[in-house]
Amino acid sequence: MLTLIENALPRFLDEDDGQPVDMLNLLRFQEDGGKERYADYLAIAAPIIARFGAAIVYVGNGLPPLSAESGQAWDALALVRYPSRQAFADMAMDDDYRDKAAPLRDAALAEAVLQPLQTVSA
Repeated sequence: MLTLIENALPRFLDEDDGQPVDMLNLLRFQEDGGKERYADYLAIAAPIIARFGAAIVYVGNGLPPLSAESGQAWDALALVRYPSRQAFADMAMDDDYRDKAAPLRDAALAEAVLQPLQTVSA
């Protein structure tokens, strides 16, 4: 997963406006203990994420979808707010994150989508 993120970072940072960014994580767990490994990941990742001024806003289990095509249901989602795109990039490239947290995340997930979001003023 980190390789995919690394490849996307230049464009992601080129479009940085300095505003906070929320990362929506759509998660599909490995069948054999993925959910438990993801809980281990969160325990290790949370303090690392906090060092970059970010916070886990929400983590929740997915329920059966009301409107979705086959295969579009997710086991869980997490929403993490970063103070900037650069803060996310710095966290993703941090040695502690790469060496301690990312391997747990990768082992926990069968599939994931990391979707950046930006608040729209009403």
